[in-house]
Formats: sequence, structure tokens, C-alpha cells
Amino acid sequence: MSELDALADALGARLKARGETVAVAESSSGGLISAALLGVAGASKYYLGGAVVYTGKARMVLMDLPREAVAGMRSASEPYALLLARTARERFGATWGLSETGAAGPTGNGYGDAAGHSCIAISGPMEMAVTIETGSEDRAANMVAFTAAALELLTRATA
Repeated sequence: MSELDALADALGARLKARGETVAVAESSSGGLISAALLGVAGASKYYLGGAVVYTGKARMVLMDLPREAVAGMRSASEPYALLLARTARERFGATWGLSETGAAGPTGNGYGDAAGHSCIAISGPMEMAVTIETGSEDRAANMVAFTAAALELLTRATA
């Protein structure tokens, strides 16, 4: 996780210096975004909490988003990622919400997205969502790539 450590260290220092906080809702990164952020000494100054929202049931229980709230939305899409980021930010009272949703692999998801597809979003003083495609079926490598992309997105937004 050395690449993730460096990204999280820089982001954590920036968030602490700015007095900002973050809450995370992640799916196919499997908790790596939270783990990277929490691996930084002093993380309690900026990390408020997070959830691995891997299933529809987790979405309802952990994010309190009923099926009606996501009607017509694909779960591995930018609009869904933005909804998760907004919800995490609002529920935790954080400066930033950071989310990730996708298909780590080795196969794609039920929505037709190939392995290596992920949508990442931030919500806070600005909102942004991006889609990445690694082109890889390597589950572990994709999870790291999704996490790195999420940390980089929030780093760019806080620059």
C-alpha cells in the first residue's frame, strides 16, 4: 500500500491544515479508502466515518437510502456515486463526502460494466464525479487503483 500511503499522507495533511473533515461511502474498493485515510497518524482530526456499501441491503441499512431514492439509477454510475458522497457528507456532517462504486473483478457487474469500472465522487464545497476504467480483471489491483483515484480526486478538489 505504499502508493496509497503517500496519497493518504498528503491528503490527510491537507485536510488537517484546512480544518476539514471527510466521510466515506465505498463499495468495490472494499474499505481500502477508509483504511488508507485511517493509516495516517492524526486521522481522527479529519476522518469522521465510513461504510462499505457493497449491496442493496447495505445501501438501505448503512446509508438509509431506500430503493425509491435510487430508482432509475445504476449503482456503478456517476449519479449514484454523487448520491452516496452527498449522503455520507450529510449524515456525518463532514466537509467532504467521498464515494466509490464499481466492479473490481474478475468479472463485471450485473449492469454490464466490465471489471475495472469504477465511479468516484466527492461532495462538499464542490461536487465532482469521474469514471475510471482500468481494463484489468485483477481484483486486488483494481481495488488499489479505485482507492488511489478516489484519494487523488479529493486531493485535487482541496488543492
